[in-house]
Amino acid sequence: MSNSRWPFYSLIAVLFFGGIFLSVYRHIEYQVPWMPGERLITWSVEARIELQADNEATTVRLLRPLNQNNYSLLDESTASPGFGVAYLDEKNIIEWTKREASGPQSLFYRATFLVNNEQESDQSKAPDVLSVVWSEPYQTAANQVVDQVNQRSAGSVSFAQQLFLALKENDENISLLKKDVPDEAELAVKLLNQNNISASLIYALKLEDGRRRQSLTTLVKVWFDEAGTDNKQSIIFDPITGQRNIPENHLLWSQASKPILEVVGGFDSIVTFSIIRQRESIGAAIKAQQNLEQNLINFSIHTLPLEEQALFKTILLLPVGALVVCLLRILVGLRTSGTFMPVLIALAFIQTSLMTGLVGFLLIVFFGLLLRSYLSRLNLLLVARISAVIITVIAIIAIFSVMSFKIGLVEGLKITFFPMIILAWTIERMSILWEEEGPKEVFVQGGGSLLTALLAYLAMTNDWVRHLTFNFLGIQLILLAFILALGNYTGYRLFELIRFKSMVEK
Repeated sequence: MSNSRWPFYSLIAVLFFGGIFLSVYRHIEYQVPWMPGERLITWSVEARIELQADNEATTVRLLRPLNQNNYSLLDESTASPGFGVAYLDEKNIIEWTKREASGPQSLFYRATFLVNNEQESDQSKAPDVLSVVWSEPYQTAANQVVDQVNQRSAGSVSFAQQLFLALKENDENISLLKKDVPDEAELAVKLLNQNNISASLIYALKLEDGRRRQSLTTLVKVWFDEAGTDNKQSIIFDPITGQRNIPENHLLWSQASKPILEVVGGFDSIVTFSIIRQRESIGAAIKAQQNLEQNLINFSIHTLPLEEQALFKTILLLPVGALVVCLLRILVGLRTSGTFMPVLIALAFIQTSLMTGLVGFLLIVFFGLLLRSYLSRLNLLLVARISAVIITVIAIIAIFSVMSFKIGLVEGLKITFFPMIILAWTIERMSILWEEEGPKEVFVQGGGSLLTALLAYLAMTNDWVRHLTFNFLGIQLILLAFILALGNYTGYRLFELIRFKSMVEK
């Protein structure tokens, strides 16, 4: 070994053992498990409030989620530079205040919930039944809808159930009422009140790991008299499906008919939600929250706002895909169209699901190549040609999305997750390759790209891999060490050994 290679191999060793040290330290010090599923599941939910302050005293109030069936609140915290914070427990509200604020403001509220099997009693009270006044012709239509539903029901709960089913029907009265009240949940509450049934809008958050900029889902809570008592009981309906009870994997953010966000001294306010799922012990979850505020040595993605955490949960998978590409190209000798285009396609597969992604990719490339063959006859300049291909790819994606929606294939809408610029360059490269090398080379490189993307997808969607890359940043150093070591490989590739096998035998 030449002395000039020592610094290079020393760098690889430092990266490899440094990554192992950081990972082991985080496992021991912060009790982060090596394997997914070892510990209990917790959900970290972050509300991000953005508003424009009006250069005056500003007050912001946000409803907070509480303990509920299957979810126990472990911890909550805020990030609000320059604002005073108060937790109004009697109203389940968090309040930010500032004497004078101007310009754009961002406030954060984070809560961590433990998934369990505990049941919590509903402490909310039934709201008063509001008097409902319609203008004509809506009054007549509402009366007819209520009468029709009453004929098919036997009480408050069955009336609500039949009402949600009726709202899905193609009825002229329902269509007319939706012109006055477009939101089905609001329309249902209004019709329930008209029939002297207490009901209110409540809001839930769908828990999906790694989601950002999510909005709340509107549900309807209906109260009814418990048999043999004067007590009021409640049941929750999903206005989209008409089914009873809270939809699966939904966290109730508000259990009363109150505004989620109230702002005084500001305008253009909006609240969005980011969600991260983690697997750890209760003690580790509490300790992690404390460390976020007290220990700067805890250099972790978990110190970032949840919206950025959700973004990094995908970004940190890219080195895994890069390692797969290096292994297949350097050791196996697989040819691909573009160096790291398969990794980006694998990322698109993660967003779309594998089968939807494969079908969408093949369709887009096929029709893109057809159009590119026409553009080649026009002798356009490269920049104009690429721009035309990009616009065409966007048009193809839009057409496929509309067509799939029209025929009821909702999965087809996910095709919009494909990186359009990369697809345009892929079509351009394959078209040039077809002209210079022939269709065989296009199929070889295209097939190699799809195979690489598939293997990268399988590696990047593995639960253990996703757990390690997100919770142990030292893994990134280990992956870098492996990639640097592969970059120094000068031996035969697997396909070359197969190609020259006959010469070796002679």
